[in-house]
Amino acid sequence: MMKKTMTLNLTDAEMQALQDLCDKKDLSKTAVLRQALRLYQLVDVRLEQGGKLFFEDDAKKEKAELMVL
Repeated sequence: MMKKTMTLNLTDAEMQALQDLCDKKDLSKTAVLRQALRLYQLVDVRLEQGGKLFFEDDAKKEKAELMVL
């Protein structure tokens, strides 16, 4: 597979969030962004098929639907 390079402009807060995830998961920035892209793609496909996305808190017995634009 041929790889391509791109430039990505992030705010300081976005860069810090990315760095925090990299440190927490022990992954490179590229690996975190690739995972994020795959997750976004999966969510988009499921939503297009009529699925819904929820966060569930077992301790509180609460569900919250995540709305994605």
